[in-house]
Amino acid sequence: QVQLVESGGGLVQPGGSLRLSCAASGFTFSIYTMSWYRQAPGKERELVAAITTAGGSTDYADSVKGRFTISRDSARNTVYLQMNRLKPEDTAVYYCNAYRRTALRTYNYWGQGTQVTVSS
Repeated sequence: QVQLVESGGGLVQPGGSLRLSCAASGFTFSIYTMSWYRQAPGKERELVAAITTAGGSTDYADSVKGRFTISRDSARNTVYLQMNRLKPEDTAVYYCNAYRRTALRTYNYWGQGTQVTVSS
């Protein structure tokens, strides 16, 4: 049974930091691209950051470049999102995603989300 369990969300003041974690199970973590998405009220879900298998490459939304860092630990089957210098516009539900595409099918798994609120 595939599971992605996010943790680490909460309320933080502007300029503060949070680290989100996503613990994965039920699939071969090391061969999946792992990503963080977010969805703010009234807005579409957007890609925040992605990291390829073995951490060979990362990609970030322009709005978070230089402030957020994605990383993965294959020994723990966990992906992280370190968020620094947080802004009120970073407020959203953050979702963990696991993605893999083969010649035969696409695998796309989601966590339940964790709320991040940036407010004074």
